[in-house]
Amino acid sequence: MNVTSVIQGIWAFSAIGLIILVLLHSPKGDGIAAIGGQAQLFSSTKSAENTLNRVTWMLTVIFLGLTIVLSAGWLPK
Repeated sequence: MNVTSVIQGIWAFSAIGLIILVLLHSPKGDGIAAIGGQAQLFSSTKSAENTLNRVTWMLTVIFLGLTIVLSAGWLPK
């Protein structure tokens, strides 16, 4: 298992995570609260949305960064 395979695995995981998180976002502010069980995971709806936004942005940065690294060919083969 080489470095490129590991990076590609992380890249694929971040892509799938981004798809799921974007689908969890709600345009009207319901977001993750509409799924149910929200009170058990987060103390408030605003907290849930803030957490969802932070995780989404983090995965976006990881995905875009790894996309650049993989497409530029900076890793050994």
